[in-house]
Amino acid sequence: MKEKSDRAIEELKLLLEISELLDRSYDLRDELYPVLRAISNHTGMLRGTITLLDKDRGELRIEAAYGLSGEELERGVYKVGEGIIGKVAQMGRPMIIPKISAEPMFLNKTGSRKNLQKEEISYICVPIKIENLVLGTLSADRIYSDEVSLDEDLRVLIIIASMIARAVRLRLRNEQERKALLQENARLQEELKKRFHPSNMIGSSGAMQKVYDLIQQVSMTEATVLVRGESGTGKELVAHAIHFNSHRASGPFIKVNCAALPESVVESELFGHEKGAFTGAYQQRKGRFEMAHGGTIFLDEIGDMSLSTQAKLLRVLQDKTFERVGGSESIRVNVRVITATNRDLEKLVKEGKFREDLYYRLNVFPIFIPPLRERKTDILELANYFIEKYSRENNKYVRRISTPAIDMLMSYHWPGNIRELENIIERAVILTTDDVIHGHYLPPTLQTAEASNTIMKGKLEETLERVEKEMIIEALKNARGNKAKAARELGITERIMGLRVQKLGIDPKNYKTQKTNRSLKMQ
Repeated sequence: MKEKSDRAIEELKLLLEISELLDRSYDLRDELYPVLRAISNHTGMLRGTITLLDKDRGELRIEAAYGLSGEELERGVYKVGEGIIGKVAQMGRPMIIPKISAEPMFLNKTGSRKNLQKEEISYICVPIKIENLVLGTLSADRIYSDEVSLDEDLRVLIIIASMIARAVRLRLRNEQERKALLQENARLQEELKKRFHPSNMIGSSGAMQKVYDLIQQVSMTEATVLVRGESGTGKELVAHAIHFNSHRASGPFIKVNCAALPESVVESELFGHEKGAFTGAYQQRKGRFEMAHGGTIFLDEIGDMSLSTQAKLLRVLQDKTFERVGGSESIRVNVRVITATNRDLEKLVKEGKFREDLYYRLNVFPIFIPPLRERKTDILELANYFIEKYSRENNKYVRRISTPAIDMLMSYHWPGNIRELENIIERAVILTTDDVIHGHYLPPTLQTAEASNTIMKGKLEETLERVEKEMIIEALKNARGNKAKAARELGITERIMGLRVQKLGIDPKNYKTQKTNRSLKMQ
């Protein structure tokens, strides 16, 4: 009885493991070998094969095998009706061969059984079928023994073949739906191709299509463009697209990062200088505006430009003329100006940090680039582009992104936008060892609570109280135990601070001497 019970438990473990394997991957072929390995591990069978039927050729080919070499596997091709495998596929019924040495129908085409006379092997083959449609076969063999019940082995293999058939049916249904979706997507993509799409930009979301429409409308004009959006959204790419889709495309495209230029050199960089204009000016030098003559100048981070430089820029926009530093000759240029910023220019105007007249000169045709969190449908398209790019650079072949990794990419809020996504994908491509981007290759900031096992537990009231206590203690630390100062930092009254400190059991005195103690330690 105990032996039967142990066998039943082992069978349940096997069926559970196979069920999990078949649910693990969309491509069933990836899991056929693990299924055969599981059968061998749980039942002691020596070898196992799964064949799939090619209707057009009328033959069965071994798709996966356990216990066979690569050469043996290649030899495993059977016509329908040929040998045991071909017969099972033809009849749609299982067969048991107690001793293959005594069975003339057993062909041993793979050559994996070297000596059929000495090696007494039992062989079982069952059809994999959906209703009356045979898809292939599942077979296994074991060392012959009077103590082993081949009927029990047959029952288990029939169940497993049925599980494989159900998995195939589900995937066929999903594949049909997927094909229908792909056809519809291809139709929509074809329609999108007819619309304007800059060659240097990626993304087909509705938000980005609006950006493309604006680029198309403004490119062939001479209007000044202000590109706005968070850092890392691709504002420079928009400027490039406008320039290279304009009649100035053959002219220069000059980029200036206003935030990167020190105040002392920004004027010289933009407008050039004469020889001897200042210490170190050993020769005449053209500025960026002169270099951009006949083309486009892109002023990035325009919100960080000083007020004095803003005044000179305003003149260039109005009159198309300027003087080099240390010079008196007016120079006229034919330049289109595109600017970009991630700052709130309206707020800067109110604060007197940005000229109002310049703001209106720049804001002729604004284009807003949405942050990545507002164009989620573009994330995978961008990720795939970066995977291809960094696979080439690192001599790797990354086939896909795992489902958990996709979920992590889609649920992240992307404060660094596309630039952050690019850096993360580059890192993941470098780390991968199996040509798949898995979730554990992504940085901790992308790890979900479930993935990192850091789900916040406890009741809402307890959690809020814990957070409140941490905030009050932190404020008291910063205020060196001064409750009034800590209350101001937290935006509450001293009375409420006193009540909360008392309720939470916090002693402000514990934080009064921290600065002194630290100073003594440093000395």
